[in-house]
Amino acid sequence: MDYVARAITMDGFVRIYAANTTELVAEAAKIHGCSATAAAALGRTLTATAMIGAMIKDEDTSVTVQIDGGGSIGKICTVTDGSAFVRGYCINPLADLPTKANGHLDVGGIVGTDGHLGIIKDYGMKEPYVGHVELVSGEIAEDFTKYFAESEQTPSAVGLGVLVDKDLSIKSAGGYIIQLLPGATEEHIEDIEKSLAAFGSVTEAIEKGMTPEEIAESLMSDHSMFFYDNVDTGYFCPCSKERMERALIAIGKKDLQEIIDTDGHAELKCHFCRRSFDFSKEQLTEILARIK
Repeated sequence: MDYVARAITMDGFVRIYAANTTELVAEAAKIHGCSATAAAALGRTLTATAMIGAMIKDEDTSVTVQIDGGGSIGKICTVTDGSAFVRGYCINPLADLPTKANGHLDVGGIVGTDGHLGIIKDYGMKEPYVGHVELVSGEIAEDFTKYFAESEQTPSAVGLGVLVDKDLSIKSAGGYIIQLLPGATEEHIEDIEKSLAAFGSVTEAIEKGMTPEEIAESLMSDHSMFFYDNVDTGYFCPCSKERMERALIAIGKKDLQEIIDTDGHAELKCHFCRRSFDFSKEQLTEILARIK
């Protein structure tokens, strides 16, 4: 089972989230039929979104992450809530590029940098919180690092990784978010920088069998850690025919009547899980009659 480990240094000045999301990313890549590079881009975004979900105290809060850098993958959209379960999609899951000179997937190439990373947090109040930053590299982790620093004023180090095998299966996926809290000193920053330089790849760590707790301890090896709990995560889409009915109701009487008159039926497909829901003319007419 994938999960996010949550910890804080014993002095209370550094918070860390570390996650194994291998199964989650594998499910997403399978649902959307992703190329290797698209699987890495979507998987990194889903992993970061899961850790953001683990930060939320209220399960009724929803978080939507949108990345659009003008690259061939198009927009990436992911959603979570306080449960840390996530769903997501990208416009072009077949987007791909040759690997870079160092052998790494060219995620930044298919995402692009001509655009923004935006996060919408809906707390169930009148207006949701909306924050966005211009993309730094399109490699996802650096872009989230900039977002936390500029939009939430929380200096952070973000590491994300997806290791894709030759047969497009997901060998490992995961990440971490380290955040400085009020009172953190230059010594904390230096310790984190030293640990990050020595740590290497998060996907290699997971492939070797390291748990999220062990990843967190390795990244904060100079400080005692208090692990306060783990949060299960996974790929989950709550769509249903009832939800699709509400979507049809939301378009209004005029447009729904036009669908009935023109097509005589409707097929709605969920962006997140690719499930299709068919509505006959009789069902559409019944829905139309319920619209006030």
